[in-house]
Amino acid sequence: MKFDSLDFYREHASRYSNLSHEFTHSLYTDSSLTGLTGDMDLLKRIVKLAPGRRGLDAGCGAGARDVHLLNAWGYQAYGVDAVEENVSLAKSLHPEIADLIQVVDLREPLPFDDASFDFVTCNAVIQHMAPQTTEQTTLPELARVLAPDGVLQLMFKVGSGVVTVGDKAYGSQSVARTFQLYSEYRLLEVLKELGCTLVEASGKEELGGLMYFNDIKPMRHCVFWVRKSDSWSGSTRPTTTGAGRAKR
Repeated sequence: MKFDSLDFYREHASRYSNLSHEFTHSLYTDSSLTGLTGDMDLLKRIVKLAPGRRGLDAGCGAGARDVHLLNAWGYQAYGVDAVEENVSLAKSLHPEIADLIQVVDLREPLPFDDASFDFVTCNAVIQHMAPQTTEQTTLPELARVLAPDGVLQLMFKVGSGVVTVGDKAYGSQSVARTFQLYSEYRLLEVLKELGCTLVEASGKEELGGLMYFNDIKPMRHCVFWVRKSDSWSGSTRPTTTGAGRAKR
């Protein structure tokens, strides 16, 4: 089964960036928590959960909106995306973060040293990957670059199997898009083996645990945070020979 190809994002990079920066596709419906209304609720929460100010947006998308926002808020945030057009557009829109974003495919080892980041976000990315790749490469790599006590945010379309839906956001006619669905419980099992455990909510109004919402298509999503054990000494993947530690 062929998921959304990189060609789709190359073709629609500008439109994707506009939707992202306008926040028109970043608001949620049918949320499982009253305090979860959109992307910004998650972004503001993860920086409070993180033990430090170094962050990575893994799959930052066209325009790298969140990388731009995080750096504007005073964080040291970096972004990677598999689509060259997405990264080029981000550098054009936000030249002040041009040195902080690069083309990287999350199906491959990341070009950062172990424990480079205090928080990592990976939003709506693994839905474009086969589960084997997600479990054997992507998640281990995200855990590897996460510092002890660091926090990973993982958002994905929830369910089982593969689904094709119409998306009306990219032209006058609906565009057929195909996504891999994931079990939240299976992903938590994999992450637990990597030394990461679910961040639960400590109060009724606080975000945490397994959270759910619908997007504009609509499709059901799950999002959660996991924290890496500060005493984790297990193996994830072999160290990469990439670009080294994130600049400080």
